[in-house]
Amino acid sequence: MIKFLDLQKINHQYQEQFQQKMKLISDKGWFILGDEVKTFESNFADYCGSNHCIGVGNGLDALVLIFRGYIQLGKLQKGDQVIVPANTYIASILAILQSDLVPILVEPKLETYNINPDLIQGKITSKTKAILAVHLYGQLAEMEAINAIAKQNNLLVIEDAAQSHGAVSNHKKAGNLSDAAAFSFYPGKNLGALGDAGAITTNDDALAKVIFAMRNYGSEKKYHNEYIGVNSRLDELQAAFLNVKLPHLDSENELRRVIAKRYLDGIKNDKIILPTWDCTQNHVFHLFVIRTENRQELQDYLKQNNIETLIHYPIPPHKQNAFSTETSGWSSLSYPITEKIHQEVVSLPISPVMTNVEVDCVIKILNLY
Repeated sequence: MIKFLDLQKINHQYQEQFQQKMKLISDKGWFILGDEVKTFESNFADYCGSNHCIGVGNGLDALVLIFRGYIQLGKLQKGDQVIVPANTYIASILAILQSDLVPILVEPKLETYNINPDLIQGKITSKTKAILAVHLYGQLAEMEAINAIAKQNNLLVIEDAAQSHGAVSNHKKAGNLSDAAAFSFYPGKNLGALGDAGAITTNDDALAKVIFAMRNYGSEKKYHNEYIGVNSRLDELQAAFLNVKLPHLDSENELRRVIAKRYLDGIKNDKIILPTWDCTQNHVFHLFVIRTENRQELQDYLKQNNIETLIHYPIPPHKQNAFSTETSGWSSLSYPITEKIHQEVVSLPISPVMTNVEVDCVIKILNLY
């Protein structure tokens, strides 16, 4: 079986360093907000080109803390509207709702699966205060256009960069293309921890100061609580694992691009729609997503041929039961492009540890479908 993602193989190459880090932390006896977290925050800020990195518990918390930080600073108010792509993973929308803000869904481009900048202006009202740009599947959203719209309308821009670690546009990396960015280091990400982990990057000194406190019960000094905060601290051990893996991120992203290029050049089947990519570093191929009209048939065929696939994602947010109440008003809404994407997408195996033989096999089997 060609695994969709072989995490054991990905992490095995770092086992010796992981063991050394675990012993070091155990010997120190400092397990929360220690040197490994500080080192990772410094390293990842440098990597992204941002002034600040704040390590937090997971990617969802990262988004929520950005929104709540801006509310604390008075740049957002409860009830403000946030533009967000209609086909994103549900975490993007949960973060908006959990911050008492209002998500305004905008259709993506069918070619890139990212939010269509041409449709944003028509959704802006007097209550719109921010755009949440999601770099879906690892490909950067059209940040130049999004930032221009935001500047024209005096809006904040926030990146959901959970899938785009290391993607580059105009010599700037994801995490440094907006006012603030949220990252997830869930184990399956391009930069994955061995458990839940997340981070926020920003060049905004005031926002960073607030979030550093808010992630730790709202406290800048122990037992002195300046804000109504949460407990969402990047774990010392997970930070250590991330410090081991970060130096290899660019080379592993390049291996993903090599596989993606082989897929794009090699898969020749009229029943399969391949992703659109300009062959620049704006895509890190966290996922290689194809589309087909008869998804279940294709998945069954690939499974019979020992190729594992996944669907990202089977149900669009506006069709989720969580948002089916009358108060959300979403159950009757129609987003045809989003719905088409969610009905047709299939994610193929892609990872830096895939062999040439495995890639050749995937291509061959798809061409015979």
